[in-house]
Amino acid sequence: MPTRVKICGITELEDARLAVELGAAALGFNFYPPSPRYVAPAAAAEIIQQLPPLVMPVGVFADETDAEHVATIAREGHVAAVQLHGPRFFATNCRLRNYLVIRAVAVGEAFKLEELAALHASAFLLDAFDPQLIGGTGKTFDWSVAREAKQFGPVILAGGLTPENVAQAIREVQPFAVDVASGVESARGKKDAAKLRAFFAAVEEVNKEHATQEVHEQPTPTRRMA
Repeated sequence: MPTRVKICGITELEDARLAVELGAAALGFNFYPPSPRYVAPAAAAEIIQQLPPLVMPVGVFADETDAEHVATIAREGHVAAVQLHGPRFFATNCRLRNYLVIRAVAVGEAFKLEELAALHASAFLLDAFDPQLIGGTGKTFDWSVAREAKQFGPVILAGGLTPENVAQAIREVQPFAVDVASGVESARGKKDAAKLRAFFAAVEEVNKEHATQEVHEQPTPTRRMA
């Protein structure tokens, strides 16, 4: 399967439209107020309502302890999935039954792969650990951990991805998707069109490599006499 792209930290309709035009499968809207990429739920809903179908809008939350509050904001923001960051996780319950749940996990020295088994999620977003930041670190981590994490479910690879390194990241991990924010920005919350195009071009190139490799690895059918 080709690796998909999620563009996170969307704050403007222009950036959302360009990302979708280039092939984004998902867009992330940050509902964590301290973040410089924060967007109000009503503003996110206005952007989402102007997007074409089949693009997944994701609400990004951090340090939430109340599932009811997350569900309320997700409903106001018109998102279809919720991405949960932070050390304080509430147990996923019926309040979020209408949403796909992405668990964001910081990969640091103390991280153990087995922790993923205890998290109920549709996918795991793996990001670099930073003692000062909950997410959006702009740092890479040991990609071999992400490769091993796929045994627990679909992996969305994040953390320090750029047009220059995303192809190598995909080659090493072959994740379900890659997630990028700062790596394609001109300023926090504002996407750089040239960087976006370069990022998608790099992903497309490595996806073509994998597709060609799979074709070459297909067994040759055996001919039989009529």
